[in-house]
Amino acid sequence: MLLAIDPGSEESAWLLFDAEGIRAFGKEPNAACLERVARLASAEPVFERAHACAIEMIASYGMPVGAEVFETCVWVGRFMQVFGAGRVSRITRNAVKHHLCHSSKAKDANIRQALIDRYGGKSAIKKGGALYGIHEDVWAALAVAVTWWDREHPDQEPF
Repeated sequence: MLLAIDPGSEESAWLLFDAEGIRAFGKEPNAACLERVARLASAEPVFERAHACAIEMIASYGMPVGAEVFETCVWVGRFMQVFGAGRVSRITRNAVKHHLCHSSKAKDANIRQALIDRYGGKSAIKKGGALYGIHEDVWAALAVAVTWWDREHPDQEPF
């Protein structure tokens, strides 16, 4: 099972994902998310454990940034340390854009639509659909999860 995280300076979105589909997701304050990451990294029984973690990584685009970006970087490091840095993949937003939309100019709406199209169109977000309930920054966590999955399992389509 994969734990995907879209980190933020105060809150982070997370999503549990495997070949069968989305297992759980949410958005919570970073301290609570850190506790969740620690639990999932070492959960017993083993089938409840996340075996890998993918985190959206901050990337420099040459523009000045504020304290919020640096605080997000601190949380990325904390999540990595608690999960085990050797089991964490950092994936930039640009890598997600290229993977799902084949363009670095893609916006959040384009990424969301690419995920909806991939998992069944409009019916995927309706009650009972594969993406039902996904909202806000959880979309970014799902995009990181799908990008990681496709890289690690190129011959296996997730759910």
